[in-house]
Amino acid sequence: MAALAALAKKVWSARRMLVLLLAPLALLPVVFALPPKEGRCLFVILLMAVYWCTEALPLSVTALLPIVLFPFLGILPSSKVCPQYFLDTNFLFLSGLIMAGAIEEWNLHRRIALKVLMLVGVQPARLILGMMLTTSFLSMWLSNTASTAMMLPIANAILKSLFSPKETQKDLSRESEESTATAQRSGLHAVPTEMQFLASTEQGGHLEEAEAPLDLPADSQKEEERRRNIWKGFLISIPYSASIGGTATLTGTAPNLILLGQLKSFFPQCDVVNFGSWFIFALPLMLLFLLAGWLWISFLYGGISFRCRRKKKSSLRADAEHQARAVIQEEFQNLGPIKFAEQAVFILFCAFAVLLFSRDPKFIPGWASLFPPGFVSDAVTGVAIVIILFFFPSQRPSFKWWFDFKAPNTQTEPLLTWKKAQETVPWNIILLLGGGFAMAKGCEESGLSAWIGGQLHPLEHVPPVLAVMLITVVIAFFTEFASNTATIIIFLPVLAELAIRLRVHPLYLMIPGTVGCSYAFMLPVSTPPNSIAFASGHLLVKDMVRTGFLMNVMGVLLLSLAMNTWAQSIFQLGTFPDWADIHSTNATELPPTLANDTFRTL
Repeated sequence: MAALAALAKKVWSARRMLVLLLAPLALLPVVFALPPKEGRCLFVILLMAVYWCTEALPLSVTALLPIVLFPFLGILPSSKVCPQYFLDTNFLFLSGLIMAGAIEEWNLHRRIALKVLMLVGVQPARLILGMMLTTSFLSMWLSNTASTAMMLPIANAILKSLFSPKETQKDLSRESEESTATAQRSGLHAVPTEMQFLASTEQGGHLEEAEAPLDLPADSQKEEERRRNIWKGFLISIPYSASIGGTATLTGTAPNLILLGQLKSFFPQCDVVNFGSWFIFALPLMLLFLLAGWLWISFLYGGISFRCRRKKKSSLRADAEHQARAVIQEEFQNLGPIKFAEQAVFILFCAFAVLLFSRDPKFIPGWASLFPPGFVSDAVTGVAIVIILFFFPSQRPSFKWWFDFKAPNTQTEPLLTWKKAQETVPWNIILLLGGGFAMAKGCEESGLSAWIGGQLHPLEHVPPVLAVMLITVVIAFFTEFASNTATIIIFLPVLAELAIRLRVHPLYLMIPGTVGCSYAFMLPVSTPPNSIAFASGHLLVKDMVRTGFLMNVMGVLLLSLAMNTWAQSIFQLGTFPDWADIHSTNATELPPTLANDTFRTL
């Protein structure tokens, strides 16, 4: 037994190398089971899927494999593969990341967050709502991970003021040890230094001694449980709202941009998805989901209470809420008066959002109609705005300086330097996007997409409404264990061909798949925001599973509702578009009667 245990430990320590070497051998039969070119392309895609799911190689390194394997295997020449890594979609994402870097550089996001919390109030349910609204808004423009890492220290500081230091030293130590050990075993992301400091000073969960009378042990225990639950509700709401908020804009999360890029690859004539049309569709869905999530988290963790409590306890809680309000105001005052650089970044940020939204909103002519069709894209708009960040001064210009020869001749710093941009932009995500686009191009030109479509005939009789729900459930479950970016890269080509096979609008299946892969709420390892919140030491896996399961269910139902209501008119989902009909000439078409029945179900 000891020898077997030692061998198992060695295998586990070398698991990445074993997957790296054995996966190509295990997938080799795929090459001979399909027609030659399609088989080779499927081999590459499955190999990348295995590497992405197991992280045998870094995700961005796996994304580079098409540059090597597609030319060597005769699938695509390098002249067609390499340009996929720098499509205009990549530059739209890059412009969003650079704008986010400028917002973080001047602490504008922190000022916005604290201002919102001052407005919503300090009662637990209201504070949870404020946290969720603020985090979701920030994650529309910043990365989900950055939004979570910024909001968690604020939440911890507020919680520390709600519960006195003496109370916060005692009770979550057992849960902290268990969750921290689990985090270390799972290789979760490290918590930022500020967050580690706050968590280390707040290891406690039975937060009740100062408030609950000693002669009421039963009431004291209930109050203690309530406080522990409120703490958990605060922390768990932040990563969830970050994942939900990122779906509201095209630049909010990588899967949204992968959808846009693969649409341009599979359906070059499709122009119905842009920043404006996506925002009109996704913002109401995000707000509905946030409301439902807030009600569920507040109910589950005690933020909403339907029972009357003793006057003494209410008075003590009022004192605690007053302290929390004072902490928020103090944090806001510590930021000082708003600086010229903050004002400039805010104005440029507003211009960034408004110009992207109004370029081609579809329901009215956008400003892009002033230019020849196809000349101005969202990437052009985004890059044009962020270029200004690199030369616009961070201090208010003074005309007197030109005439004051004694004034120091120091060079004015711009709003953002290229050095700072290099540090803040996650360049690996750009490569990951490019790998997804290269994969889509290989599927299309190798004929693998058409072959997949031919294998989907058992799904011809599935009602589209049911297909949407099944797709969302499958992808939401799959993304609990794999990167959402890798998940959508794998599934989108299949969804495109399934839509053609069913003779429904491709977006009717591709949009639920894209949004659904961001609905990963059940496990700490599902997303980096979940990992950061879990590693704070106040949550257990069972807390996330219990809360996240219903969050997943609500996400599936709300997404299905959106796809069958307002999305129908925004994306014209009730018809099979001409641009999809052109692509489907190589796929098997359904009989006319079945196609008509399908349209009636929509």
